Parts: sequence; structure tokens; C-alpha cells
Amino acid sequence: MKTIKELYRIGTGPSSSHTMAPRRAAEMFSRRNPDCKSFRVTLYGSLAATGRGHLTDVAILDVLQPLGEVQLVWEPSRFLPFHPNAMRYEALDESGNTTDDWTVYSVGGGALAEENRAPIESADIYPLTKLSDILEWCRENGRAFWEYVELYEGKEIWVFLSKIWRVMREAVERGLETEGVIPGPLNLERRATRYNVRASGYKQSLQSRGLIFSYALAVSEENASGGRIVTAPTCGSSGVLPAVLYHLWKTREFSEARICRALATAGLIGNIVKHNASISGAEVGCQGEIGVACAMAAAAANQLFGGTPAQIEYAAEMGLEHHLGMTCDPICGLVQIPCIERNAYAAARALDSNLYSMYTDGHHRVSFDHVVEVMKQTGHDLPSIYKETGEGGLAKHYNRAK
Repeated sequence: MKTIKELYRIGTGPSSSHTMAPRRAAEMFSRRNPDCKSFRVTLYGSLAATGRGHLTDVAILDVLQPLGEVQLVWEPSRFLPFHPNAMRYEALDESGNTTDDWTVYSVGGGALAEENRAPIESADIYPLTKLSDILEWCRENGRAFWEYVELYEGKEIWVFLSKIWRVMREAVERGLETEGVIPGPLNLERRATRYNVRASGYKQSLQSRGLIFSYALAVSEENASGGRIVTAPTCGSSGVLPAVLYHLWKTREFSEARICRALATAGLIGNIVKHNASISGAEVGCQGEIGVACAMAAAAANQLFGGTPAQIEYAAEMGLEHHLGMTCDPICGLVQIPCIERNAYAAARALDSNLYSMYTDGHHRVSFDHVVEVMKQTGHDLPSIYKETGEGGLAKHYNRAK
């Protein structure tokens, strides 16, 4: 299992799979071909189906167009076997002949992979990849999940997570201050500021819920507008964890050190899913994005409130379990409807999962690892129209109505 530095990526929205990863791939290919003046890029499957709405073409052209002519080929009905998000980069000579050919896959959260080749990302650093095994390690050693992270990441991880927390915080605050319409044909109005102001008029319990909604909306609307956010674990689900942490930081005055430890625990949860299943909406649906984000946020909140490793595991399990089967059906291929609203609901669900777990001793029947296995199988059983292609579910009915 790899470093959590590859789970938390700082970048611009709206999509880690469809925007951040294609941009990275274009940058890597351009470095391989510094003298090339002509490129052809073929996008397959989900990348082609919703690429324009996710600004995939913009991300690629921003990198390659300054170097020369770029031809984009869209193949939405062709899915390569390794992963639904496939890209083929070709460098062309003056006669149009291919001089370099690279097929690469966007596998979720901004990560890239090559089929049957050495991994593009860094080497594995964690020896244990199941939460049940890590939980047993915590019991035997009297340690917390964040200490397991520190053991293999090194103390420098706290500098990294401090930066991650700063970017998350800035995204919330920037989103609360920005009003207007989110770019795109839906003309969707930003709601974070309005929710935040209205929350002040309610009694404490409802005010808390309104605030958590506003913080999640703030980050999600920033992401949808191409703002600077942190993948947690993806761009499309980037509002959940910052909303929960920001709310608890503001209301409970937790120190930055404790927030960073919560980020470490959340990162471990997300990493386990990424390693054993997927965080790619194109591969397993929105359960792999919003569901995992909810699990990460629930675990982070539970740790901040003093939960035991068993209670943290239970909170994470509930956060993911109750999103099983969630489809990824973005209207017009945009990370707006239903994505933004789902972030707000998942943030509230994360706090509910934390509260439910805190009432227990942490013992329960269905383990987090089992839910991860079920999520993976469920995702593979979902038809492709429900996995980030914009062809089924809400996207289909909306298009019919238009």
C-alpha cells in the first residue's frame, strides 16, 4: 500500500480522474517527447463520455497545445479491458507517422497506471493492507491508527498534512466568500454562502447541521468552478472531509496537531479502499468516491472525539456501508448535479456515523474490510451507464426532460 501523499493531492477541479490525471499524463508524455510538434490523444470509455463536461480536453490542450498541433479523438463507446478511463498519447512526425505511443489509465484520485507494467506511482510502503490487521496491530502495541501512519511515513508526514489542512481550510473559506453561478450550461447557483448565513438563525442542533452543509457546499462549489482543492479521496468528493474537520475545528477548537492526526487516520482509511478496491467513479460508481469520503470523515471525527481504534473502524464501516450501490450519474457530465449536494449529505452522515459508533464499544458483525470487498464487487456488477458516463440514472432523465 502506497503513501497517503498520493491520496491527498492538491490541484484544481473539477475531477481528479478526468482533469488532474489527464493533465499529469500530458505533462509526462510531453517530457518524453520534448521536440515533438504534433500529438494525437485518444480518449476511451468514461473519459470520452463525460470528458468535455469534466474539462478533460482543456486539461490536455493546456499542456500540449503550446508545443504543437493536437488532435483529440473521442471513443466513448470503446472500453479498454484494464480500466474504463483509458488514454492513448501519440507523438507524430511531419508525415503523421507515430514516433511514440503510450496508453495510460486514470484509475481514480488523480493516480495513473499502465497495464502489465511497473507502477507509475511510488513503491508500496505499508506492509499491512487490511484494516482488521492494522486494528490488531494497534491492540497489540497500544497504538493509534495515526501512529501506524507515522511509523511508515516518517515524522515528515506532519509537515505534509499541515499543508493539506491549510489548503482544505482555504477552500472552505474561499467558497463561503464567493457567490454567483458555477461555470457550465446548468447555470447552477452557488449556495454555500446562503446556507452559512441561514444557519445562524437556527437553534444549536439545526445550526450545526446547516453549517456542515455550508462547508461541504463551499469546497464542492470551488471544485466545480475549477478552484484549488485537495482530493479526499477524489475531486468529486473533496467537500466531505474538509467540511467535517473545519466544523469541528471551529466549534471544538481542536489543535492543528490533532486535526493532522485525524487526517492521517482518514488517509489510511481511504488508502485501504484504494489499494483493495477502487476510488474511481468510472470503475465502481459514486460509492467509491462519496462513500469512501464519508468513511474517511467518520473515522477522522471519531478519532477527534476520543474513539478507540475499534470505534473508529466501526464509524468508517458505517460511512461506507450506507453508500453501497450509489451510482455515478453526473448530469451533462459535470461535477455539479448530484455531486455537490451529495458532498453535503455525506458530511452530515459522517457525523452521524461517528455519533452512532461512540454509543457502542466498537464491536459489530460486518467489518470494514468486508464492506470494501462488497463495494468492489457491487461496482463491477453495476452497468457502465451508472459509472460516470452520463448515460443513465439522473443524467438520462434530465436529458429526456430537456
